[in-house]
Amino acid sequence: MHGANLGTLLRTADAVGACLAVPKLPWVPEALARGNTLRRPTCVHWTGDQLTWLARQRDTGTQVVGVELTDESVRLADLPAARRRTVVVLGHEQTGIPPGGLDLLDVAVEIPMVGTGSSLNVAVAGSLVLYRLSGLL
Repeated sequence: MHGANLGTLLRTADAVGACLAVPKLPWVPEALARGNTLRRPTCVHWTGDQLTWLARQRDTGTQVVGVELTDESVRLADLPAARRRTVVVLGHEQTGIPPGGLDLLDVAVEIPMVGTGSSLNVAVAGSLVLYRLSGLL
């Protein structure tokens, strides 16, 4: 993920009252600091091993929503607002969510497109889903 995408996602998460969960890779703290244009402290959770963290979240009753095109994906417009704690999983813009992550999803959501591109920028896709889940759209 490009560092600018993290700043965009951080601001979107703040706008809908959510937290951002990210792995503590060497470049991530600096990218977050550079992209954070908010005037107050932000809510960031450090995940460590992503699949282990995600499995723990699911085991505690958190709903796990992945932004991914699968045979069972629901359209973004059909995704209901979250009624319980929810984690949104965003995959790599080119390779998507890895198979181990797909196995942990409760629901996959697709964002329909009519143009010639095959996917949206990860920050744009994540922002759309966060707003939909928040009930603000």
